Amino acid sequence: MNKVCIRASSISKDNVLEKSLNNESNSEWDIHVTSPAKINIFLRILRKREDGFHELASLFQAISLSDRLSLRSQSELAKDSMECNMPGVPTDSSNLILKALDVFRKNTGTKEFFHVRLEKNVPMEAGLGGGSANAASALWAINELSGRPATNAQLAEYGAEFGSDISFFFSNGTAYCTGRGEIMEEVESLPSLELYVVKPNVGMSTGAVFRAMDYNELSKTDPKKILNEVLSGNLSRADLVNDLEKPSFKLMPSLMELKKKLIEFGFDVVLMSGSGSSFYCIGVPNCVTWMTDLDSVSPGIFIQKARFINRNPDQWYST
Repeated sequence: MNKVCIRASSISKDNVLEKSLNNESNSEWDIHVTSPAKINIFLRILRKREDGFHELASLFQAISLSDRLSLRSQSELAKDSMECNMPGVPTDSSNLILKALDVFRKNTGTKEFFHVRLEKNVPMEAGLGGGSANAASALWAINELSGRPATNAQLAEYGAEFGSDISFFFSNGTAYCTGRGEIMEEVESLPSLELYVVKPNVGMSTGAVFRAMDYNELSKTDPKKILNEVLSGNLSRADLVNDLEKPSFKLMPSLMELKKKLIEFGFDVVLMSGSGSSFYCIGVPNCVTWMTDLDSVSPGIFIQKARFINRNPDQWYST
């Protein structure tokens, strides 16, 4: 069952969401939603645009590693607020969740304000789109609580107003993304492959990675060729590339050493996601102690098993 809980008093009897009530219901909150991370199965940087952004081509995939958002109305306060379990996550207006609520009100004319609790599991500065997923999940949640004044396509447009990756999460969970990442071409869902997400106890600044990029070192591989290889079922044999690996490795050589170590463990695929510092690994490692081995050389390393996930058109993600 989709992990959405709606307080019955917040919707009308004939609302379709009445059917989504389940045992997770908590009178303190109006709704709970899953906020999944994403990986870039491949990532090509094609050129720098006149507006300063970069033209990219990438296959995005939602995964089961996720955060959890809970919202409740507090319209009597006429302002939004939020809390988070992870130190260091901003809870002021700079957070994309609160920006999402503002953008939704601006576009739909609704007057509701909310308190949001974010239970954070997706690491920050990892290239996993955690903040973008939070914003998309907040847009979806407030749309549900407001009686669905916006379509799925409109929510994706709202997300594109203030973030490059937000729109992706309104796809089915697998999408070929171009432009800044906000232009989506939905493709057939991939099988629910298992993977490991591995992130050292340090993050990467996306801006710093792009500034360190040497355009002469970019791959020449046609992204559509890579896409077709993946969609044909040959993900582990596809010519996967992430053009942001080289500049990330320049900034943090230990990332290159970590990738070499993961390849030595026998994974079929080891590739950095986004601008890093996380890697996704697909396949079966050849060493049963690989996790403890990594932790001994990289204390505090994050390792999480996950799987590819997708969503139905009228539901949000469920893990």
